[in-house]
Amino acid sequence: MFGSRLRVLVTGGAGFIGSHLCERLLRKGHEVLCLDNYFTGTRSNIAALIGDPMFEAVRHDITFPYYAEVDRIFNMACPASPIHYQFDPVQTTKTTVHGVINMLGLAKRTRARILQASTSEVYGDPVEHPQREEYWGNVNPIGPRACYDEGKRCAETLFFDYHRQHGIDIKVARIFNTYGPRMHPADGRVVSNFIVQALRGDPITIYGDGRQTRSFCYVDDLVDGLIRLMDTPTGVTGPLNLGNPGEFSMLELAEAVLRLTQSKSHLIFQPLPTDDPKQRQPNLDRTRATLEGWQPVTPLEEGLKKTIAYFRLALGIDPIGNSMVATRPPRSVVAAPSGPEMTGS
Repeated sequence: MFGSRLRVLVTGGAGFIGSHLCERLLRKGHEVLCLDNYFTGTRSNIAALIGDPMFEAVRHDITFPYYAEVDRIFNMACPASPIHYQFDPVQTTKTTVHGVINMLGLAKRTRARILQASTSEVYGDPVEHPQREEYWGNVNPIGPRACYDEGKRCAETLFFDYHRQHGIDIKVARIFNTYGPRMHPADGRVVSNFIVQALRGDPITIYGDGRQTRSFCYVDDLVDGLIRLMDTPTGVTGPLNLGNPGEFSMLELAEAVLRLTQSKSHLIFQPLPTDDPKQRQPNLDRTRATLEGWQPVTPLEEGLKKTIAYFRLALGIDPIGNSMVATRPPRSVVAAPSGPEMTGS
């Protein structure tokens, strides 16, 4: 990647995706500066990286300016699950607007290349399926999800305005549902919900009739796509969809989790949350053409097995469902904000 050792800033670097990205960048021989305010990220996610002379972790909220000399910036900072981004919607909007302005300002000053972790939520509850990058979306601008959906849309606007006005070298990735080890056990997203409920023997909560669909990308495949996008030549800006085109209903996912965990949990049904998308599937035509054939390679069942193994250890549950003596869970797991569980990306 990049052809030589570079100093790379990863905001949200202690989060689920950010920590995997930091780890991959270090393996590639780069110096990594990780910023995180630990609202949803945890120190345990980056514990194995502490002590590496090429890694530095700094507690910082990007809604405040940050100054450093860097060559590349991956802006991953923002709560990504409904239960977390709706806990403080004003702060979520600040992160996706003020925070992005601060990171673009840093890129402008240092002439660093910068990548924005955008989201499939910019498409809202889509009337086009699967979603192409040319689709402008169907978003409720005043609903409970708007702090995230419209915040990310505004972030994309800022990225392209800085690109046109100041010549900033930008990349924009629209990330679809991603899962894998280091997901927050209490983040309210459907994969972690189902796995945690199944392992604990609790009822599996299905919202709506369970026929709404998502496309699930394993985190290693997603990180590979992010790095490939960052490595494209100047002028290749995106936005590009990054996700797995395989489409599964909530009922199909629940059945897979029950089978792989050998859980005896039963299904219960609750009303669908406000503005929850009915379908979500990326069209990857532009992505494959731009990233030299990149596509996810991890089948859902294989990824679920790895994710289930992680949660068994994190929750202290052995393969037959008995509680084990476990290490203390991350602080943010203990203090996760309360609220309805949702099936966001």
